[in-house]
Amino acid sequence: MRYFIQFSYNGTHYYGYQRQPEQISIQEIIEKSLSLLLNKEIKTIGAGRTDTGVHAKEMFAHFDYDDDIPKNLVKRLNSYLPSDIAIRNIFKVSNSAHARFDALKRTYKYYISTYKNPFKQEFNAQFYYYDFRIDKMNESAQLLLHYKDFTSFSKLHADNKTNNCNIYKAFWEQKEEELIFTISANRFLRNMVRAIVGTLIDVGRGKLDVENFRQIIEKKDRKFASTSAPAQGLTLVEIEYPESIYYEK
Repeated sequence: MRYFIQFSYNGTHYYGYQRQPEQISIQEIIEKSLSLLLNKEIKTIGAGRTDTGVHAKEMFAHFDYDDDIPKNLVKRLNSYLPSDIAIRNIFKVSNSAHARFDALKRTYKYYISTYKNPFKQEFNAQFYYYDFRIDKMNESAQLLLHYKDFTSFSKLHADNKTNNCNIYKAFWEQKEEELIFTISANRFLRNMVRAIVGTLIDVGRGKLDVENFRQIIEKKDRKFASTSAPAQGLTLVEIEYPESIYYEK
């Protein structure tokens, strides 16, 4: 039987979601905990991978288990796991459901503190020394919806089969002392959101203009985009799946 596990985490002390040789990861911690409590080696497949230091408000993975899971498994896992990983739900799905390939849309938010805030150091990038032109940042962000090839924002030498993505929305908003960037797409390349945000930050501070941003997309070369924004400002907030995965076939 196949199960989906829904969880969230503070990625500050981890080398990303996916297992890494000789480095601590979210996937490793969850798999060890599941294996211990289910008394069987459990391997998971995640909906994607987040970079070192990136957070997730909502993440999914699937695993196979040849019996019904204990009713109190979520509670037991949360008691066993470290405080920076929280299990929200575990539920049975179709045996063909896939946490990564069945995901329809993923949404990230990037948080910037525009005033120095010691209480948001782990979850917000600190850019309190710039006066941002949010209108120009939004004008540039809208250009993303008209392109599919985002090689300019992909990690160099990544093993992507394609650099094409469908971006459904991308916009900035200001809420008191925060700037928040929201972006949704069917898939994201490694380091893509942080590279986009870093380049949009340069638009907002006047280092680049809207036409420069368009040219960067069209060049399809990472060297023309800006430095990636800091990891701690990025959070995966939502993953959407078709209703069909929730029913056994």
